[in-house]
Amino acid sequence: MLPIGAAAASLASGMTAMEAAFAAAPRRKAGAAFTSATFTGMAAPSLDNPAAMATTTVGSSIKVSYSDDSAQEYALAYQPFFVTGDMLPDGKGGKVLAGGYYDIHNRAIMDTSVPGKTRQFFSDCPDGSSLLTVRGARVPGVKGNTVFAVVQFEYTTRDQANGDMYGMLPSPIAVITLDQDPKTGKLTPVRYHNVDTSAVNGLWITCGASLSPWNTHLSSEEYEPDAVKAATDKRLRGFSQNLYGDADRANPYHYGHLPEVTVHADGTGSIRKHYCLGRISHELVQVMPDERTVLMGDDATNGGLFMFIADRPRDLSSGKLYVAKWHQTSGTGPGAATLSWIALGSATSDEIRKLADGGIKVSDIMDVKTKDPADSAYTRILIDGKPNWVKVTPGQEKAAAFLETHRYAALVGGSLGFTKMEGTTVNIADRKAYSAISRIESSMLAGNAANAGDIRVEGPYSGAVYELNLRGAQTDHAGARIDSEWVPFDMAPVPALVSEDLGGGPKKAQDALGNFANPDKVATPDNLKFSESLRTLFVGEDSNTHVNNFLWAYNVDTKQLSRLLSCPAGAESTGLHAVDEINGWTYIMSNFQHPGDWEAGLHDKVKAQLDPLVRANYKDRFGAAVGYLTATPAAIRLGKRA
Repeated sequence: MLPIGAAAASLASGMTAMEAAFAAAPRRKAGAAFTSATFTGMAAPSLDNPAAMATTTVGSSIKVSYSDDSAQEYALAYQPFFVTGDMLPDGKGGKVLAGGYYDIHNRAIMDTSVPGKTRQFFSDCPDGSSLLTVRGARVPGVKGNTVFAVVQFEYTTRDQANGDMYGMLPSPIAVITLDQDPKTGKLTPVRYHNVDTSAVNGLWITCGASLSPWNTHLSSEEYEPDAVKAATDKRLRGFSQNLYGDADRANPYHYGHLPEVTVHADGTGSIRKHYCLGRISHELVQVMPDERTVLMGDDATNGGLFMFIADRPRDLSSGKLYVAKWHQTSGTGPGAATLSWIALGSATSDEIRKLADGGIKVSDIMDVKTKDPADSAYTRILIDGKPNWVKVTPGQEKAAAFLETHRYAALVGGSLGFTKMEGTTVNIADRKAYSAISRIESSMLAGNAANAGDIRVEGPYSGAVYELNLRGAQTDHAGARIDSEWVPFDMAPVPALVSEDLGGGPKKAQDALGNFANPDKVATPDNLKFSESLRTLFVGEDSNTHVNNFLWAYNVDTKQLSRLLSCPAGAESTGLHAVDEINGWTYIMSNFQHPGDWEAGLHDKVKAQLDPLVRANYKDRFGAAVGYLTATPAAIRLGKRA
């Protein structure tokens, strides 16, 4: 997080060059308004300094300009709250394991994979984060202002014996109480509270997240388990065993929904799941300023662009679900299209959950064949790159729309051809949304076996960020009015945020360090967050084509792209959250996950040097950081924009 707040403290002797520049800069006059902020990027680290590649490295700065023509520049630095596996105060006089896992009875889940080394599982993959305040908050130990961070943990990579644990454990979510220093904006953890998720049947692979306009944390459950394969799904059965102590108990229809966390004044949190926003690979949703329209990323192969319009503002418990239709206008590069919308149905969360709780089976909803039945009553669709032939059971259209959303959306004509649609965010002033496609491959490529026909583009493999213009007065395919002023009607890449594959294709060529994509451009964009105050789109990478993943800042007015931060090699940039103002301060949260997750080919040239350093920094690769960018030598208050 980047505190952009109060006046400078007196500068000590022996100033750095940046401190000297700060001291010499003209001071803004009282009442001078903030006009703009400009980031100066950093070079990518190299093996000239292996230590910089093996940890979070920041060499960027921010220049803030004011209406009286004054400006001040500040170096940026990374400050972690904690590394997973640390012991933090629980607010009750004890300690709690950061990122620790718990079963349905809130008992610690233990890693017994190595005899004599039994310990509680903890995550190396912190992801979606929110920063917020609660009226009347009072938490013992806070000396300044009370601020809360909600942090979710996507998965853990491995057990102590290096066994694969992806998706095998119920994802934890924590509320961290932070003490905000009124003079500097610094945030210090004082309490860690693990949210009880037992009432929602635990959580499945919680990835990206966003803060709702009504101050709740909107979580995610991606890669929903396929109900057709549930009985033999190794991951679902492992998850069920760890959550319930019974490999057969977990119901696939309880997962793939939208969890919502409410933070309370005492630093605790409660959770509910909304079953009416579609059962898809929820990555990161964005609620529009009307507090009803929700644009949803779908991190899947043969994924779709989905939209939900709630019946009431600030209440996601009922509404109408839509899927986009892509009408291609260009197939060059990442492609471009106009969009229309197909209504999938209306529902309440309660009625869909009752179906799941009641034990409804996929065979009750639709007949699914994996081989061509040679029967015209069935429709061929593509799911996760493979063909299915489906026929909905009469009267089960609503269950199909909300519990078999991918199959039903494809059946009714939605453009289920996206791959790895990740973060989604909104630029309110310009009425634009942004969506990250982390990799343009398989179902998006013309001629590919997974291609469903609507989306037929070229690439690049390493992805792109798309811009979606928003407007009202639209109708769906049946001619009914769409009750929102924030509906996307086209989709095209942002030129500066299109990746560049070296050699012109997927993993065809490498530079001297091992990068498969130009390190001076975004590659495999994932997390997206927009700051209205800074007029900046922040982009975090989940890259299998960059040796180090980066956090970028893109100014939508100047079109300047700046690298702000480099994650440890093998780690993904996660937890991005741009907060324009909390008690006068602006923040940018940034986490990372799975440091030292070495990929053959990509990390071959650096692994030998970097692996010992990553292990030393991050608990033998079992830990990862939750933290923020901060300005030095003093923080800045943006104030009101001119």
